[in-house]
Amino acid sequence: MGLFRSTVNALRSGLSRTRSTLATPLAAMRGRTIDDDSINELERLLLSSDVGPTTTDIIVSELRDAISKGEKQNRDILELLRDQLVQRLSGKDRTLAIADIHPTVILVAGVNGVGKTTSVAKIARALREENRSVLLAAADTFRAGAVSQLATWADRLGIEIVKGQQGADPAAVTFDAIEAALARETDVLLIDTAGRLHTQEPLMRQLKKIKQVTSNKIEGAPHEVLLVLDATQGQNTLLQAKKFTEAIDVTGIFLAKLDGTARGGIVFAIEDEIGIPVKLIGIGERPEDVEPFDVEVFVEALIDDAVS
Repeated sequence: MGLFRSTVNALRSGLSRTRSTLATPLAAMRGRTIDDDSINELERLLLSSDVGPTTTDIIVSELRDAISKGEKQNRDILELLRDQLVQRLSGKDRTLAIADIHPTVILVAGVNGVGKTTSVAKIARALREENRSVLLAAADTFRAGAVSQLATWADRLGIEIVKGQQGADPAAVTFDAIEAALARETDVLLIDTAGRLHTQEPLMRQLKKIKQVTSNKIEGAPHEVLLVLDATQGQNTLLQAKKFTEAIDVTGIFLAKLDGTARGGIVFAIEDEIGIPVKLIGIGERPEDVEPFDVEVFVEALIDDAVS
C-alpha cells in the first residue's frame, strides 16, 4: 500500500532532537578510520540515542571483527555506520495491510498518554488523502472525554464516526461500527481503543474481546493491529510492545512523538528485540505530521549531517 509520501526534509525537522545528540557529535568523527578509540566513541553515542544494547553490540562487534580481519580500516567509520544501520532495519514488510474485500479493519492500541487517538486521526487523514473512505470507531469508552476527542477530530477531518456513551461496552461499539462499515461499503474501519497499561488484566481481556468481535464479523479481521508507542519513553516501550504482542498479536508499530525526543534510536531496539516492524512515525502535532517508515530515508535524516 502506498500510504503517505515520505520526505527527507520532513523527517530531518521531526528528528531534530535525536540528530542533535547523534549526528552532531558524529560529524566530529567524519573521515576517521576504524580503530578502538573511534569504535568506543561510536558505541557511547549509539547508546545515548537509545539505539539499544542489542543493536549497538551487533554494530560494534562487526566493526571490531573488521579490524581483526584487517578489513575496512580504510573506510570512513560513518559510511560504515550508515550501511550497518540500514542493514539492521531492512527486509521487513512495512506496508499497511489492505483487504481484498471491504472493509479493511485496523485496530489501534496503546498505553495511556502515548497519543493514540491523535495517531488514529493522522492515519484517517492520510487514508482520506488516498481517496479511501474511512469510518472511525470510538471504542475508547473508558477515558473521560475520549469519545468527544475523536468526534472532534472526525468533524475536523470530515470523517464519519460510530460512537457510544462513556462507560458503554467497547466491544458493542466495535460491533456497531463493523455493521455500519459493511452497510456503507467503507474502505477502511479504524478502531480507537482505550489506553491501558499492559499490567491491567481486565482491560487487556477487553482488548482481546474487541479483536475477537472483529474476527467473528469479518474473516481475517483485524487486518492490521497497530500499537502506538511514545518515542520519548525510550527503552520503556520495549516491555509494552512485548506484552501487547502477547495479548493481541501486534502487526506493526506507530512510533509517536518522535519529534519530541533525543531517543529516536529506539526504532532499532524495537525491531531487534521485539521483531515487529515500525510502519508509521509521528513527527509533529498536526494531522499531516505522520510519515511511513522508510529505512533509507530515516537513516539519512538521522545522521546525514555527520556523513554528508
